[in-house]
Amino acid sequence: MSTTSDLITAAVLFGPGALLSIPVIASQRGARADSERVQAVLALSAYERAAALAETEQDAPAPPDGGEPITPVTEPAQRLATVIDFPARHAA
Repeated sequence: MSTTSDLITAAVLFGPGALLSIPVIASQRGARADSERVQAVLALSAYERAAALAETEQDAPAPPDGGEPITPVTEPAQRLATVIDFPARHAA
């Protein structure tokens, strides 16, 4: 093969990938900036929720890992349907 055909082959194989990598890299930079903004909003929201919880904190202690406190169940769970027991043996 000649040098010209090698260059044409290389351009055909690597050209589309090189051209497509430009917008992909640009979108990755944009996604990183958006992600930082989302993280900032989530942090602010978490701070506001923690402040509201501290104002309305009840007698229930918070778990040691910082999760939400356990609230006692005030009423028992209701049954949704009647359960019918079927005989264990099957007619063949």
